[in-house]
Amino acid sequence: MVKYKRVKILIIVFLLVMLCCSATHQGIAAEFDGNEAFKFLYKQVELGPRVPGTEIHAKAVEYYVDWFEEMGGRVREQKFSVSIPEQPKRNSKTYEVEATNIIANFGPPGKPTYLFCAHFDTRPWSDQDPNPENFNTPVPGANDGASGVAVLLELARLFAIEEPPDPIEIVLFDVEDAGVSGDNESYCLGSAYYAKHYAGSAPVGAVLLDMIGDASLEINMEYFSYNYAKSWTQYLFELAEQLNLYSFNAKLGDPVYDDHVNLIRAGIPTCNLIDFDYPYWHTVQDTPDKCSPESLKEVGDLLVGLIYGH
Repeated sequence: MVKYKRVKILIIVFLLVMLCCSATHQGIAAEFDGNEAFKFLYKQVELGPRVPGTEIHAKAVEYYVDWFEEMGGRVREQKFSVSIPEQPKRNSKTYEVEATNIIANFGPPGKPTYLFCAHFDTRPWSDQDPNPENFNTPVPGANDGASGVAVLLELARLFAIEEPPDPIEIVLFDVEDAGVSGDNESYCLGSAYYAKHYAGSAPVGAVLLDMIGDASLEINMEYFSYNYAKSWTQYLFELAEQLNLYSFNAKLGDPVYDDHVNLIRAGIPTCNLIDFDYPYWHTVQDTPDKCSPESLKEVGDLLVGLIYGH
């Protein structure tokens, strides 16, 4: 009788220790740090405008690749050449640049269960700036570019702490923002190249992050996402509600031509998380002070909940 009680006590102690270790481990994996993500946002803006064909752009590519590799990612650079206009006007002269999509895989090998993406390049012109003198000044791209990338860089840090249970692919698209107003096909050239060369079965779903750092963040169900990836989009917004992420509103938003359109055309169900109601879009005022760690954390927490469960 005494021996039985001793064994029983040891079993209970063992289970409690295992439970504590498990809870601690899960807690680490689930903790997306908005402040760390904001540091990534700030670092990108500090590098300078990531305009394709420039030295700063090349330094940004090196920065992203080094970070993903340091976090244990299996990284490859998808190189391609593309022509972009000298000015954002129809019939403008063009010049050719070498562009780079950065692809990083985490978790078990195999086709990705989830694809997470954002564009990292910045617009070469501040053509929406109220001051005409700023027209030819490149956009700093704190929200429009750096915010989505910042969330994915922080996500990679979590992957280094706890490997995701399913194969994950992160893609940073190039040459999203060097298009001509009114000509949709002149935008999103990096995602077009990636989608054209995507092989094999589609992931369960993809999430595009674009302009998600706005300090007063409000994300609706973007029109194309809802109409062409309805089940996936609804699922993500239902998950956001379960996680009490108040920046997400399960109501239909406006159509935004973005990188997700190319993925949807390739048969990849994609939801574009975007807050397009941003007064500093394509101006020199798109700077870190217009963004917040809290907004980055809202989006990061959704992805963490999707990957590791909630």
